[in-house]
Amino acid sequence: MNPPTLQDVYAARERVRRVVRPTPLMRHPLLAAETGLDILVKHENHNPTGAFKVRGGVNLVGSLSPEERRGVITATTGNHGQSIALACQREGVPCTIVVPLGNNPEKNAAMRALGAELVEFGRDFDEARERVEQLQHERKLRYIHSANEPLLIAGVATYALEIFEEEPDVEAVLVPIGGGSGACGCGLVRTALGSRAVIIGVQAERADAFTRSWKGDARVVGLKADTFAEGMATRVTFDLTFGILKQELDDIVSLSEDELAEGVRLALRATHNLAEGAGAAPLMAAMKLRDRLAGKKVVCVMSGGNIDQATLKRVLTEV
Repeated sequence: MNPPTLQDVYAARERVRRVVRPTPLMRHPLLAAETGLDILVKHENHNPTGAFKVRGGVNLVGSLSPEERRGVITATTGNHGQSIALACQREGVPCTIVVPLGNNPEKNAAMRALGAELVEFGRDFDEARERVEQLQHERKLRYIHSANEPLLIAGVATYALEIFEEEPDVEAVLVPIGGGSGACGCGLVRTALGSRAVIIGVQAERADAFTRSWKGDARVVGLKADTFAEGMATRVTFDLTFGILKQELDDIVSLSEDELAEGVRLALRATHNLAEGAGAAPLMAAMKLRDRLAGKKVVCVMSGGNIDQATLKRVLTEV
């Protein structure tokens, strides 16, 4: 399983453009005033499905063979699943999605509305993923892994192309890491285009298996992923994305639950955008690293805006 090349990303862009328009890369005066930084926000929350993942789903499902089109199965906490569901609806491919028990109800409703069959199983994403790996053999479906898929990464990387083509002199890109496909896309495109920008990943302290694995000598498995930022709630690392990021990622910062919640509030008051925990995390990470980032042109990837009402209410009232 090889990482996608820049040519793969250009090929993906042709498929992605059928569904996704280039997303805004915007400066927000209130954000600049509050952080003291020259920040541009890449608004992947403005995509269909409200998240960056749609790019990967459109590229992968659009590339399925006739045999694979008999049906696909995947695991998700929401954004990846919505991506696959939307792409399957467009392509007429049956879609089964396994989500953990107690998953974001609004993301579940969105996936069902896109025609997916939902199976609820397990205490978290990783247990749902293990269930998928059992069901794929029973039902003889094409398993779409949320990270170990070169076509997913190539599709997601199209937003990185947009960043570096629009702002070739960007000096730092901050991007959330769950499975790692978004950060992989940023790193691969950065390197292929010869940019000198640093790629900084952002994780939740309470779901930091990737952080500890990347910084240490061995890959670790977390006991839990107890964070409201479900887009980063993974307990394990994945072969393809971890291998890419060991080479391409320059640094990583972890945020507490309080910092993640403040990121959602910061996004709302300073950009007037609703961001989920993972989507707002780069803004808060930039605030945390502002002394180091001072004087640099910074891009923060707002990866998604699919926060449910109950979580949003809690975040806005627990100040």
